[in-house]
Formats: sequence, structure tokens, C-alpha cells
Amino acid sequence: MTSPLNRREFLGTTALAGGMLLAGGVALRPLQGAENAGWPKLPPVKIHVVYIGLGGAWPKPEFDAKAEVEKFKPYLDGLCQRLGDVEFTGGELIPNTDAAADEIVPKLAGEDALLIVHLAFGSGSPMLKLIDAGLPTAIFSQPFSGHDWMYVPQWQKAGKRVVLAASRDMADIDRVVALLRVPSRMSQSRILVVGRATGTKPACDAEKIKAKFGTEIVPINVEQQIAAFHAVDPAAAEAEAEEHWFKAAKKIVEPSRQDIIDGSRLFLALKNLMIENRAQAVTSTLCMSNPCNACLAFCKLNDLGLVGACEGDMDSTLTMLMFGYAFGKPGFITDPLFDTSKNAVIHAHCVAPTRMDGIDGQRHPFAIRTHRDDNSGAAVDVDLRVGQEITCAKLANLDTMLLSAQKIIEIPEFDDRGCRTQCTAEVADARTMLSNWGSGVLEGEGMMTLLHRVVFYGNHVANVRDMTQLLGVRVVMEG
Repeated sequence: MTSPLNRREFLGTTALAGGMLLAGGVALRPLQGAENAGWPKLPPVKIHVVYIGLGGAWPKPEFDAKAEVEKFKPYLDGLCQRLGDVEFTGGELIPNTDAAADEIVPKLAGEDALLIVHLAFGSGSPMLKLIDAGLPTAIFSQPFSGHDWMYVPQWQKAGKRVVLAASRDMADIDRVVALLRVPSRMSQSRILVVGRATGTKPACDAEKIKAKFGTEIVPINVEQQIAAFHAVDPAAAEAEAEEHWFKAAKKIVEPSRQDIIDGSRLFLALKNLMIENRAQAVTSTLCMSNPCNACLAFCKLNDLGLVGACEGDMDSTLTMLMFGYAFGKPGFITDPLFDTSKNAVIHAHCVAPTRMDGIDGQRHPFAIRTHRDDNSGAAVDVDLRVGQEITCAKLANLDTMLLSAQKIIEIPEFDDRGCRTQCTAEVADARTMLSNWGSGVLEGEGMMTLLHRVVFYGNHVANVRDMTQLLGVRVVMEG
């Protein structure tokens, strides 16, 4: 019989990439796990496709635009099947003229996004007319289609929500189409806020969130949460605990059996509240109590591809929603601290997903411990993967994404202090990052708002730049 991997052996193994990813590390159906668990399915994202350019000097005088379109159509049909949550509409082939673009603009009403396939040389002006219709837009431009690509950086600097895939590889269409879903999914999302919202001032303002991303906030008070908890059948909570926690944990240290069942009962209560309110995320300032701590409940939600965010942190909640829709990865909210002797940041918290690779990935080994701040309830100590590249991010003020690429180099041996799940991650320059913490974006904020960051498996920096362009958010590199 083969012995199971111990903690150190697991932490040193090489990761297998999750199977539910497309080229470029973007997600297939990021909400599939939630849908399988009973959450209602969101409608497909409607992406209007326009082919622009009939030929001329570039790519060549005898260019057959209609034949070129016929090459793309089956590819997009296949992509629609692979993604499973988009619908391609339109498909018009137009000359690269302003008049032709003007005829398309009215057809974009009611669509969620726009994909322009650049076929042949033009002035850039017709593309800009389409972009100015206001939809998040991606342009796929193969080499020798023309020189229209050179205007895109100017449009981006002007705040246009457009990204460019300048590539001969049609798989880059997969990447930009997957990112085009994010603004639509954010506008369809609802967040339960249990207790009160915390974070930057704009992120605590439901009207500003709605205006920026279309995301709705649903307030839930302590009485509603307690009532939902007591409405859950204790037998159902015990069955949930047995299946998801008792059978899977490598060990249970301090918590009682009832602590773990209570955590599962809170998960089922939050599940019912979320389904009732059509929500994809929940964050709570009551996560330490009332009626029990939410560590296990939030862990399970994150494992399903949803968002469970502690301490009412709206900035991190929105960040986790964006990354989940784009990359299918759950986020690990952390309280970072520096270890300059290793040129590193230590990430630590008592809520971490066990499926950091996504819903299709294997669960990491984990122990069930108490919540460390008060040595009560039940929380998770997850064995994160040494050698794993990570992206550390946080949306701030609804308009700026703080971002850095890091790499897990060890699991620190601080079992007697700090939060339960920990990892040490190498950064580009720890001393500079420490001295410039927050990069001037979080000046004057409270401790939690200044401190929290969210860790995701994988280096997503390049894709985040495109995702945020589509969302109207700037990127600031923290380290």
C-alpha cells in the first residue's frame, strides 16, 4: 500500500495545472462548481463579433476576406462550446470605413461585449467608432492585417475599455474572450454583506460599486444570519461536515466535533441566503461569531468558485470576484508581514481555500485547527505549495489594482504564533516593497484596509492588465 504524502513531501511536489483552463491561464466555466452545488446559472455573456477589412495593400491585393471569415467561424463555434458560458452574435464582415462602422453601432445595443477581428488595412477610425459604442472590446489582429494595432495604446491611455491580441495564434482569441466575460459577470453579481462593509470609502458605498461595476450589495443583519443558521437541519449539517471535513482532513487538532458541525451549518445557512438573494459572494464583519466563526463556511464557498471573504473587506471581495471570473482561481485573503532576511513576504490567515488550483484541482492537505486569534471554533491550516508562482492583488478605491508577482519558497515554522495557514513568498525587492507599502493608494486607511492582500495561484500579471483595462481600473505594481 502506498503511503500518503507527508506535509513536506507534498509542499515540494510540482503542481499539476487545473484542467478547466484555456490557453493563457484563463478559466473555462468558473461558476460550474457553484452551479453543481445548487446555485442558479447565470445567463451567457453575449459577445458581438465584427470582421473588419476587405483587403487592399495589406495583407495583399488579392486577399479574400470572405474566405478568411470562414476560417474563423468554426473556431469561434468551438470556443463557444469550450467556454460554455458565452454566446457569439453578429458576425458581420464590413469594409474598413467609418460609414460601415456607423451601421454596426446600433446593433451593439443590449450586447455585453465586442470582439473585433481585424482582417485588413485601415485608418483605425472605424475601429474607434465601434469601441466608442461603450462595450468592453477586444481586437484580434494577425500580423500583416495592417497597422491599425498601433492606435490601441493611445486609446487605452485615453481610458477606452479595449484590449489587443496582436498574434498569429488563434488561441489568443480564447484568452481575450474569456476576459471579456468579466465586466458582464461583475454586473450580474450580488454580494451579501453580513454586518457592515469595511475597506476603502468608495468600496463601502453600494451606489458607487453599482455605478462602477454594476454589482449589487445586499445587506444581511445578525438576526437574519442567526435565523438562517437555526433553520438548517442539524442532521444536514452533520452530513455536510462528515463529507467535506471529517473524511478529508489529515488531522483535527483542537476543535470539537460540534465546532466543525457548526461551521458546516453556517455554510449551509449562507448557501441558502446566497441562493435566495442570487448572490455569488459574501463578506462579513460577524465572521468571528454570531453564531460561530465563518472560517470553514468561507473555505467551502471559495472551494466552489464563489467568494467568502472575512472581516467585511469589500476591496478584497471585489478582487476575488474578478479573479474568479477571469482565472477560475479562489483567493486567499492574507495579513502580510515581511521577512527581509529572505527577501520575502509571509502571507497568513485562518481562512484559505483547499482548492487553490480551482474547482477541478485536488484539495490540498489540511488540518482543522482553532481560529488562532481567540483559540476558538474551527479553522483550516492548508498546506500551500512550495515552488508555486502566485499573484498578490487588491482592488483599492474601485479604480486601482495593487499587483505583484511572487513565488512561494517555504512554509514558515511559526506554528505557535500568527494565523493558521502560512506561506513565505519571495518578492522582487522586499525592502522597497515594505517602504512603499500601499504605493500611495491606501494613505490614511485603517489597519485592515492597509494590510489585506489576496493571493491567487499562478502569475496572472499580464492578463490582469488586460482585465483591468476592460473594467476601467488602473494597475499599480507594488513589488
